[in-house]
Amino acid sequence: MNRMNIICLGVRDMEKSIKFYRDGLGFKTDEKSNNPEVIFFNSSGTKLELYPLDLLAKDINENTPPEITNGFGGITLAYNAKSKAEVCQIIEQARKSGAKIEKEPQDVFWGGYHAYFSDPDGYYWEVAWGPNFTFDENDMLEF
Repeated sequence: MNRMNIICLGVRDMEKSIKFYRDGLGFKTDEKSNNPEVIFFNSSGTKLELYPLDLLAKDINENTPPEITNGFGGITLAYNAKSKAEVCQIIEQARKSGAKIEKEPQDVFWGGYHAYFSDPDGYYWEVAWGPNFTFDENDMLEF
């Protein structure tokens, strides 16, 4: 099992999250509705899915769904940029879309440049550039 097809984010407000991801950050989807039951976004290599948080918890276990809490859950999502300038551009796009900027763009100890923002449900995104980052023909990061 060495593949990840979909990352599903449980969201509290579908309309607000769709506005953030589709209309603000520019994630691509064929879905036109502002409040569908589920939405899938196309990205290079992996789809991003938004699904109502309470229904996601029940989907995991209808009898004893996981507890829905606030706060950091130990996972981040990442967008790898092709330049320092792109890191700044993405952070500004996220800011204009209503993201909370958790860490402004800055140099990092490993020689790269990065920043963090959180979405309307508190999911953390790192936007990072590294001097040795290369991308394949599908825009997938190569190490």
